[in-house]
Amino acid sequence: MQKSTLYNALTILLAVTLTVASASVFAAQPKSITLKYEVMKGDQLFAHVKEQYTVTGDQYKIESTTKGVGVYALFGERKLNSEGAVTNAGLVPKHFELHQGNKAKRTLITNFDWANNQLLMQVKGKVRKADLLPNTQDLASYAYHFMHNPSALNTPVKVNLTTGKKIKTYTYSVSPETLTIDGKQVEIIHLSPVKSDADKASKKTKEFWLAKQYHYVPVRIVLVDKRGQQLEQTLTSFEAK
Repeated sequence: MQKSTLYNALTILLAVTLTVASASVFAAQPKSITLKYEVMKGDQLFAHVKEQYTVTGDQYKIESTTKGVGVYALFGERKLNSEGAVTNAGLVPKHFELHQGNKAKRTLITNFDWANNQLLMQVKGKVRKADLLPNTQDLASYAYHFMHNPSALNTPVKVNLTTGKKIKTYTYSVSPETLTIDGKQVEIIHLSPVKSDADKASKKTKEFWLAKQYHYVPVRIVLVDKRGQQLEQTLTSFEAK
């Protein structure tokens, strides 16, 4: 066999092998995940969160609902919806919505125009445009992004995230840890924010603990707002099919 023929044959074989491997990894992921969280504000129960992640073909849909407890219920339900494509490199959002109670002015609608690399964010009825950065996620999709590409969890991890009002790149350091969940030791990837010089004066931080045995979804999230108040979101129920 000539060298060129052998080279072409090996190239085709390698491509087929990689395709089959990627397909098997993709097929191994659950098509449906239901998560429930409890959110604490200090030592007080603040809210309950329920999320539904569903994959149909190569398309995903995420629905997240946060319901306040006690006096916090007066803020109304906070609903996040995200839709897009599933790839072996992670999620590719196409449409995102945020609804806060019945206040139309607080509704945010975002469309991802990947063909033209534009992010279209509708805020109070007006559209804001921004450059669409590679692998941009929204507030709902980022939690499931690494499920399909855990190899991206190296140091540092850079996340391009849109809130529906703006887009920003966040950098996280990565450290392996273990947590006890339901009496079992679980392998964790802890993502801690690396602040730029411009952000160091701010109290705002957000940390994530992703569990390997739970398909790398967050089992714990700690958020500190600009006033220094802390919210801790902890997984209480996990169901995957």
